[in-house]
Amino acid sequence: CLADDMGLGKTVQVIARLIQEQEQAASPMKPTLLIAPTSVVGNWRKEIEKFAPHLRSIVHHGTERAKNEAEFQLMAQRNDVVITSFSLIRKDLKLIESVDWHRLVLDEAQNIKNPKAEQTKAILKLSAPHRLALTGTPVENRLLDLWSIFNFLNPGYLGKEAQFRKNFEVPIQKNNDPLRSATLKKLVEPFILRRVKTDQSIIK
Repeated sequence: CLADDMGLGKTVQVIARLIQEQEQAASPMKPTLLIAPTSVVGNWRKEIEKFAPHLRSIVHHGTERAKNEAEFQLMAQRNDVVITSFSLIRKDLKLIESVDWHRLVLDEAQNIKNPKAEQTKAILKLSAPHRLALTGTPVENRLLDLWSIFNFLNPGYLGKEAQFRKNFEVPIQKNNDPLRSATLKKLVEPFILRRVKTDQSIIK
């Protein structure tokens, strides 16, 4: 999980990782599915073309997009990165889950903060051995936001939703329990790369 302030290079870090993996791969890799807000789908394509023009990328969006499984699978096989939007996941779920993905990347991962939302449930149906969540706000309103993101990244790691509420959300949010806060921080820290603008080495 990349949890950065705005403008600290989450996009470039992801592209760099994709390049590194491709260079190290002994055989052709399965494609990566990148899910982003509609407003930045085009920007992701431009950034990939700018920093990694050899990576084959395509946007799955709009009226001209693939409409059947065979067409979608062929498109995915011909590209390294397929970029789509959160708004299309539910609508095109059958197409998208028909592909064997190498990695799922969620940009603005707070879009799955509500575990009961149909959009979140659809994303959890997608299968891939590698997962990455990008967000500047891993916790927007309540601690359950963080659980929902981790439920995507590593299902079961923070327990079931009810367990998390009992063990962490209630003690931390209602009782300001320092021990539970420290325990949760210790659990999630190994999985989070957090960068902030006050870090002078990052600004340089």
